Amino acid sequence: MSDAVIRWVGGPVIYACVDGEFRIGEAIEVGVGRRPGEVIRLKGDELVGQIYEDTTGMRPGDSVHGTGTALSVRLGPHLLGHIFDGLLRPLDANQTEGDGRIDFRPRIKEGETLAPGAAIGAIGSGDGIQQLCLSPPNIGGTVEQIAAEGDHAPDATLARIRNDAGETQPIGFFHRWPVRQARPVAKRLPADAPMITGQRILDTLFPVARGGQAAIPGGFGTGKTVLQETLAKWCDADVIIYVGCGERGNEMAEVLREFPNLTDPRTGRGLMERTVIIANTSNMPVAAREASIYTAVTVAEYFRDQGLHVALMADSTSRWAEALREVSGRLGELPGEAAYPAYLGSRLAEFYERAARVKTLSGSDGSLTIIGAVSPPAGDFSEPVTSHTKRYVRCFWGLDRERAQARFYPAIHPLQSYSEAAPRFAAWWTERGNSDWRENREKLLSLLEAQADLERMARIVGKDALPPHQQLTLLCAELVNEAFLRQSAFSEVDRYCSPQRQTAMLKVILSFIDLAETALEQGVPPQRIGELEVLRRLQRMSEEIGEDEIDKFGELRSALESAMADLTRAESHAA
Repeated sequence: MSDAVIRWVGGPVIYACVDGEFRIGEAIEVGVGRRPGEVIRLKGDELVGQIYEDTTGMRPGDSVHGTGTALSVRLGPHLLGHIFDGLLRPLDANQTEGDGRIDFRPRIKEGETLAPGAAIGAIGSGDGIQQLCLSPPNIGGTVEQIAAEGDHAPDATLARIRNDAGETQPIGFFHRWPVRQARPVAKRLPADAPMITGQRILDTLFPVARGGQAAIPGGFGTGKTVLQETLAKWCDADVIIYVGCGERGNEMAEVLREFPNLTDPRTGRGLMERTVIIANTSNMPVAAREASIYTAVTVAEYFRDQGLHVALMADSTSRWAEALREVSGRLGELPGEAAYPAYLGSRLAEFYERAARVKTLSGSDGSLTIIGAVSPPAGDFSEPVTSHTKRYVRCFWGLDRERAQARFYPAIHPLQSYSEAAPRFAAWWTERGNSDWRENREKLLSLLEAQADLERMARIVGKDALPPHQQLTLLCAELVNEAFLRQSAFSEVDRYCSPQRQTAMLKVILSFIDLAETALEQGVPPQRIGELEVLRRLQRMSEEIGEDEIDKFGELRSALESAMADLTRAESHAA
């Protein structure tokens, strides 16, 4: 290990004169309190580091100790169900890292060859998430010793591995991994299936791939945090990693208060049993905020490597970018747009590219889906963080202030959002009874786009002055918005919508559109179509027909066809 002496301190940044060899990215310990930090720049005999704790009281002359290793976190069975800071240190007062004995069931035998990153055994009693004990990705060889099945101390040696050089290395429940280095995989696989969120506007119109990336930009009060919490509860991921990066303390306090009390709808057990929360609020050290994103994605990759499907919710990457900007300013770097550092785009790319569906080193399939919230000032999507993020994500769920103020949830604007991954999911939907999903999706988006154009015209000439077919377009688009895209997170019936239920609802709505267009061609005025009693039932169907009553959508469709036929006959007789 090497040493240095501080010569200058400014906020989270220190300059020090070195005595020995340091490396970029090396973890350091600073001052009497051994405050953690990281080397970010080296020039001659000078070191520049960022400190991950408050630097109050730190002064020139204080010592800097190099650890000889990169900034790393300790990974193991203690993660699920707990709350950590940006460096993965426990924040739960009742949690002691590695506390209590741990059940272990071996999956390898002495004399076998163990590949790097392979599973040596299963952990826990089998209740909840089945975790594996993994060999570190950089350790492999011949198994010389393996522990017996049973309870073991957290620091016990579970296996001894002899590598090709003849060295014997111990493996336990825990190992460390550098947060800025992506964990290796055997192979990256195509992300050809969606991650189901239970939100119709996302799954049907703007689906995210399992192993893909999505961004949720929106101004203050548009529902970013509520949407991410909804996704955390209802998406079909096995493990949720929630990182509150630079958010206000009261918002994180609400998350910390609510999550432990939520029930996992899939298992009936506590949602926290499959959740890891990493909290780094805006009043915590700014440099640690920058590290928290990498800590979270490293934890997510650890569970992915166990063959699990992981969803990482980052709230928000804008606050993370502000931490980059503050440290960059302390370093005197030439600022880019809006004073963000010139390397903002490459840092965002490094983060989002760690999302993937993979064949793990242990031989199983796993995935990591990253969903990052963005907080553009005044909802301006052209600002640097949002515009750079759009380059690296394939799903963009833009939140709209006007829809949020109208109590429309989710407040995702269908014309400002997109999913580049959507075309590859047609086969997935076909297997689940919706062979026309791609065409139906395009029809809805075209209808919503036509609505936006017609509403601008209606504000000038009045809705009643529009031709009948344009009035019908507005009526159908309103039905799509109210009956399909609106979905209350607080509704006992409609807070989650399965793909089967989404398909059934979509078929009913498209039947109405087709029947209404046919009726209009036969001389039925759009006002009469809008007065149909069955239309009110369509508008309320998301609240009145639950997951266990999907057959009732067929009955509703039959009632719609009958009502439209009666209306057409009545109008023809009147004519």
